[in-house]
Amino acid sequence: MFDRLTGTQPAPPWWLVGIAGLVALAAVAHGPTWRLARNVVTIAHEGGHALVALLTGRKLDGIKLHSDTSGVTVSRGKPHGPGMVFTAMAGYLTPPLLGLLFAALLAGGRITLMLWFSLLLLAGMLVMIRNAYGALSVILTGAVVFAVSWFGGSTVQAVFGYLAAWFLLLAGARPVVELQRMRTRRMAPSSDADQLAHLTGVPGLFWVTVFGLVALLSLVAGGALLFPDGASTPGV
Repeated sequence: MFDRLTGTQPAPPWWLVGIAGLVALAAVAHGPTWRLARNVVTIAHEGGHALVALLTGRKLDGIKLHSDTSGVTVSRGKPHGPGMVFTAMAGYLTPPLLGLLFAALLAGGRITLMLWFSLLLLAGMLVMIRNAYGALSVILTGAVVFAVSWFGGSTVQAVFGYLAAWFLLLAGARPVVELQRMRTRRMAPSSDADQLAHLTGVPGLFWVTVFGLVALLSLVAGGALLFPDGASTPGV
């Protein structure tokens, strides 16, 4: 097991990397599929809030995930200051940055490590889940990752890993667009961006822009890591 985790695995052919990217793009762009797949983004979003809350010394009370793909992370500590600001920032930044981290691991051939690192994050999050739907979402996601990492061959693991990385990278921007649409319609008065505006005095639109730029830059950098060099892709 240690050798599998620390060793490297071969990347799939360039055309499989491209297909994984197209499937991930379709999952983000297709409405019905997105409504289901967005649960994964919510897990990453709320997990980001929780992790940063702990890292900044706040006490984490729990996480709830809901069937409408919304979620809430409750932590205790100072109601203002850097810890609260970083905790509020983390939600929308985590999915694309996690996708970028996965892309870096995959570029280094650490496919199995990437899958088991995902399981570790999900296990840590499961401990803090405080509702049945949230527990079910995390357990099912973890079960899929475990099944692929334990029973899947090297090609299956590689394709799944690339699909997951592409999805997080591509899915990073759509929630930001949805957030601003809801803010424009005054349907999200307590959004992360508006909480940051209250905490810092900087307008919420600025924070939405920051979320969008991080998502875009992560996609560009992650895509460069995931897709092989042109020299190794015949005809591309």
